[in-house]
Amino acid sequence: MRPIALLLLAAVLLAGCGGDDTADTAGTADAAVTLDTASTDLGTVLVDGDGRTLYLFDSDPEGESACTDACAETWPPVAGPAEATGDADPALVGTITRPDGSTQATYAGHPLYLYAADSAPGDVTGQGVGEVWWVLAPDGAAIHDVAGAGTETSATGVDGPAY
Repeated sequence: MRPIALLLLAAVLLAGCGGDDTADTAGTADAAVTLDTASTDLGTVLVDGDGRTLYLFDSDPEGESACTDACAETWPPVAGPAEATGDADPALVGTITRPDGSTQATYAGHPLYLYAADSAPGDVTGQGVGEVWWVLAPDGAAIHDVAGAGTETSATGVDGPAY
């Protein structure tokens, strides 16, 4: 009985491995994050499809991301590819390859990041952190205004360095 049970188990496991899995991977591998705009205390800014504010990092060299390791925990990179909707400009959307080989969405050439301390759509508490993190206007320019931003805009950042 034991050999028969093992054969049946092997047949079930192999059956689960076969078949056409293009539908499974096509929906996830090609899924693009949506870039849009929203009105905040800082004016109209770039957001993701969930309404979370997106940031640029002044220390990023052109076409590259300098935010890795601990920085990327505080400032999670927005995975690419991306697509524009609403007032976001499709001509400004792109991607870069990060040092770890993953793809990151860009806007007007700026790698895009979220801020871990933003707790709700429309939060802009990362604005001005370390004087290097800024929200983006729909034209891709950094908005340097800190009036109306969260209280967490000290030069040293929140709970550690600004990165």
